[in-house]
Amino acid sequence: MSNPINEGSIKLIAPKTEKISKEMGVFYNPVMSLNRDISILLLNSINKNNLQIADILAATGVRSIRFLKELSKIKIKKIYINDYDKKAIKLIKENLTLNGIQYKNNKKINIHNEDANLFLLNSTGFDYIDIDPFGTPNNFLDASCRRISRDGILAVTATDTSALCGTFPKACLRKYWAMPRKDAIMHETGLRILIRKIQLAAAQYDKALIPIFSYSKQHYMRIFLKNEKGKNKVDAILKQHGFFNNAGPIWLGSLWDKNLVNKMHKNALKNKIFDQNKELIKFLKTIKEESKINAVGFYDLHDISEKNKIKHLQKKEVILDKIKKVGYKASETHFKGEGIRSDIPYPKLIKLLQK
Repeated sequence: MSNPINEGSIKLIAPKTEKISKEMGVFYNPVMSLNRDISILLLNSINKNNLQIADILAATGVRSIRFLKELSKIKIKKIYINDYDKKAIKLIKENLTLNGIQYKNNKKINIHNEDANLFLLNSTGFDYIDIDPFGTPNNFLDASCRRISRDGILAVTATDTSALCGTFPKACLRKYWAMPRKDAIMHETGLRILIRKIQLAAAQYDKALIPIFSYSKQHYMRIFLKNEKGKNKVDAILKQHGFFNNAGPIWLGSLWDKNLVNKMHKNALKNKIFDQNKELIKFLKTIKEESKINAVGFYDLHDISEKNKIKHLQKKEVILDKIKKVGYKASETHFKGEGIRSDIPYPKLIKLLQK
């Protein structure tokens, strides 16, 4: 074990590691701290109280402990911290103690050492379920969709981006029932394939899972979906599945709730834990602007200029300004540095770039 690590407002004991792998057992990935930052900002921005939270693959307990320490704007009724590994349970208890959290005889905190699916199926349901596995979340979708409550939020991480983004199309077909496309916008396509798969898992239980915050970052994809109950709502979701650029079927609806994104950005600027985190603030600001534009896919300026033999590509800021001046919406995209999201038709963009 290493010396305690700092993340957010907490300290953490975690196994030393050079490289994260499935064979490790219990591990802590510092790269995923932004994943947890966003979870906290989202929950602090939804104006709900008395939440029952399930952290089904807790590992070191970092997410649950940060929830207990940093969810200041909502009231947690109960938090269930579960992991199948006995070493993880020992570590979770040590980390709770390290952060001054009394877990013995505490009705709010429930620690479980069970298979994640059995834990979920033996429960009565949750307002927030977090699925953060190594690899695909597929194994946990059915039980999670069964146990997510009305108006509850299901948070899903996937790290098998090579399948979702088209490196292994056959694997994507098997796992996600869709054909990916390895091209300039593959990360958005992969994210939309994942959303559709989760929605299909919930549809059989008459649950409509609507994305309220989605993103792709480094080696993973992350989606928060709100559960709205009812057959008609499910039917409306399924109508928004289709093909785009020969990839799919994918989710063709919105990736974000604009009002929620605005709240999250404002709360980050006001919060002492996050306000100095330049990466997080910039990331949220980009998504805030991006969420205002109703468009599936984005334009990769370098890819477009190469395909259309545009030798002198203008600066991205100049191009964004030109698009707005001719009456269309445009912003940067978090998916790619050289990308822009806009509702301008492709032929008009080409003409604008060629001027």
